[in-house]
Amino acid sequence: MTELVRFGVSLENQLLQRFDARLKEKQYTNRSEAIRDLIREDLVKKEWQENKEVTGAITLIYNHQKRQLLNRLMDVQHDYHDNILSTQHIHLDDYNCLEIIAVKGRPRQIEELYGKLKSAKGVKHGCFAASTTGRRVI
Repeated sequence: MTELVRFGVSLENQLLQRFDARLKEKQYTNRSEAIRDLIREDLVKKEWQENKEVTGAITLIYNHQKRQLLNRLMDVQHDYHDNILSTQHIHLDDYNCLEIIAVKGRPRQIEELYGKLKSAKGVKHGCFAASTTGRRVI
């Protein structure tokens, strides 16, 4: 287990009150865990900015009956096979599908992959959750 260090933080009372209200909304049990999460989030952003190896998840919603869309999405994914760890395809209804693609690699490659998938004609919505491999974040 890592050693815990206590330190003080000075904040304006109004800012602290707003922070505490936000923590309550997010159901944090204490300020320390919320501050740890904020620090980790910043460190993950830094990994992305420094082009370190990272992970994430691409989520797409699309009409699977759109002509040639499935072929286009598969072609793009094959072009980036080194970055794709896993895919999950879920049938939402007769027309719409949800696809979740777990990715790993350099940020520029992943962002390029995401851009090509999201911009494919017939994709209704796409989003991306950037994360870390966990090696550089405690």
